[in-house]
Amino acid sequence: MAGRHPAISFEPDLLWRWVAARSIARGLPLPVPDHGGMRVDTCWAEEIRRYVFARPCPGLRQLAAVIDTPHVYLKVCGAAADLHGLLPPRWQVQPSGYLMAHDGPPVPSLPPAPGYRIELLQDDAVTAARIRSADGTIAASGYAAEHDGVFILDRILTHPAHRRHGLGRALVTALGSTQRSSASRRVLVATEDGCALYSTLGWRVLSPYTTIVIPVPAQ
Repeated sequence: MAGRHPAISFEPDLLWRWVAARSIARGLPLPVPDHGGMRVDTCWAEEIRRYVFARPCPGLRQLAAVIDTPHVYLKVCGAAADLHGLLPPRWQVQPSGYLMAHDGPPVPSLPPAPGYRIELLQDDAVTAARIRSADGTIAASGYAAEHDGVFILDRILTHPAHRRHGLGRALVTALGSTQRSSASRRVLVATEDGCALYSTLGWRVLSPYTTIVIPVPAQ
């Protein structure tokens, strides 16, 4: 996927605003500047904090040198190859992600397949979406948040038993319809599979997005 989507120049401020909106969508503290990037104190059992960087930089190298425990994530716009020589061997690269944007008109809402229904629940800047099957089971879910001139999508998930019914497209377009300001920039970070879906809906890759972490020792 990365080879088919070369990195495109973008303003770091767009990334910082995405980090802030993502934090709001997840009920986390707002990010703060740290080592040339942004730090989010997640304080979860599986993730103590994360640092986000617009590109590889000296601050990233400094953090990688001093952090020696799991559950701290370093995330940077750039391919894994761009980090060669910056990381001590204890760090492990995670599956690729992609920073993406959608600059055209919003895609009209697409209905889910017959037998499914969409629920949208708005709470101030955050919208939660659920797609339920005929028996009431949650088949797909996701979130959107609008903050400081960006509109983001987050945690778009379809249960394996309900895939290939167009639920991802229905979910993304339903959430997109909740955008309040036409001036807000639409931004997200996608997995490899998510990138393929969003590309069919007019999203484009701004940059690979690489995650590194120190793995938890085997028990």
